[in-house]
Amino acid sequence: MGFQVMTMTDAAAARVRAIVGNSGPDAKGIRVGIKKGGCAGMEYTIDLVTEPNPRDDLIERDGASVWVEPSAVLYLLGTQMDFETTTLRSGFTFSNPNQTSACGCGESVELKAADLALLAKERDKETVHG
Repeated sequence: MGFQVMTMTDAAAARVRAIVGNSGPDAKGIRVGIKKGGCAGMEYTIDLVTEPNPRDDLIERDGASVWVEPSAVLYLLGTQMDFETTTLRSGFTFSNPNQTSACGCGESVELKAADLALLAKERDKETVHG
């Protein structure tokens, strides 16, 4: 069994379905990636998908499709994507175990690549004890 790159909450899945529903007949889902930028070094990117890239990892929940760029996979392993609305903003949030710090405004993060050996040990422990 491989690793699931990312999970999404009910709220995130509902928001992805709403985005796709409001984006026309060609919209299939969204694509999550990482780019260099911001004061902490990296930023999450979210783009509409009309033509899925076969190299991307596909995460699905309740009819919502999220593709993950190959270059972002190691930085997103174990991440939970959520959608929240607060008094000041609404948007996707990422609870990422690979995040080492974030800037004060929360728009950019510092990420390290996931430790695949550690993840494999944890998965194997769960399989044996689970």
